This record gives sequence, structure tokens and C-alpha cells, in this order.
Amino acid sequence: MKLSADLTAFAARLGHAFSRPELLVRALTHPSISSPSRPDNQRLEFLGDRVLGLVMAEALLQADTAATEGQLAPRFNALVRKEACAEIARAIDLGAALKLGRSEMLSGGRRKDAVLADAIEAVIAAVYLDAGFEAARFVVLRHWSTRLSGVDADARDAKTMLQEWAQARGQAPPTYVEILRAGPDHAPEFTIQAQLDSGEAAQAVAGSKRQAEQMAARALLQRLEADT
Repeated sequence: MKLSADLTAFAARLGHAFSRPELLVRALTHPSISSPSRPDNQRLEFLGDRVLGLVMAEALLQADTAATEGQLAPRFNALVRKEACAEIARAIDLGAALKLGRSEMLSGGRRKDAVLADAIEAVIAAVYLDAGFEAARFVVLRHWSTRLSGVDADARDAKTMLQEWAQARGQAPPTYVEILRAGPDHAPEFTIQAQLDSGEAAQAVAGSKRQAEQMAARALLQRLEADT
């Protein structure tokens, strides 16, 4: 099997030459376009999540040999959460290589955090099955290295940080307002606005309210830091 031009370009951005190209094709096939002859990436996503977790856990242990489990756990969560995976996927333009059904494409599937995060995990599994754990580790560390070096800044809960920011300035705790819910019941998208009583606000979109609240809080924190 020979990869198409767009998948060949994506493999180059990823940093892995596939001996079994069909694994990459499957990793980039969303359930919205799957069929008996074209399996989707859900099983690979399940495996890739575990491979990513092992690589990150190992890297964190090596990076800080004195850290306790209580210190490592939030760092680990910051590295493997859906938002982080989606940002890595965007950095290598994974969305351009995704194989989506028409309805998912029209609803903005190439930009959705959940779709991108699942796909990058499936791609990690494809590398693992194609060439083994060392190859998968190389790809993961290549794209997660910047996040690893700055993980302490990402590890703290964004909603907690925003609340502490407000309290330190004598403001009421931030509030979170659901602006919009879109998409089908099995794959909803929530638009949440984080806002302070002083008027500052920021919005985010995600597949769950909790995730959207965290993303909105982080976006508002970044805006506040930029303003100061």
C-alpha cells in the first residue's frame, strides 16, 4: 500500500516512515467514515492512550528523580489530557490528514479537540505497532518535549488558579456560563465563558462542560497575564 500525498506529508511532519502504511491510514480514519472494509481509529486510540501514558510517566520519573507521586500525578495529567493532545495534533496539522465523514467535516471535525486528541493517540499506536516501543517513544518525546520542560506551569488546575487570582485582588470567584451547546447528543460541544466580576472574560469550546470550563479559565488567565 502506498500513502497518498497528504498522508506522506503528514508522516514526514510526524517524524516516522511507516513500513505498514495501512496502520497510519486506520489511525486517521474517524468513525464517521468507517465501514467493514475501512476500520476506524477507536481501537488504536485505546492502545495509543496507554503508550503515551507510559512514555510520559517514564519521562517524568527521569526528569525529576526526587519528585513524589503527589507531585508527578498533576504533571502527568497535564501532559496527557485531551487539550494537550489536541494542541500537539494542531502543531503538526493532523486535521488536514484526517479522513472524516461529510457530516463530521461540515461540523468542524478537523478542529475539534476530542477528534484531534483521539487521532493523535491512534497515530502513536500506529507507530508502536509499526516499529515498536522505542519508535513510539521517539515520536512522542519529539512532539511533547516542550511541554515536558514546562510541565510545572501547566500542571496546576486552571480553575483553581483563576479563583486564586481573583481572591488575591479582592474579587468574587469567577463564574462559568454555558453560552452554547451544539452537536448531537453522542458528541456534544459546549461553549463556556469564564468571567470575573471586574468584566474580564474568555470563552472556550470542548466536548464536555468540565473541559470547556478548564480551557476557558486557562484562556482568561493567559489574557490577564498578557495585560499585566
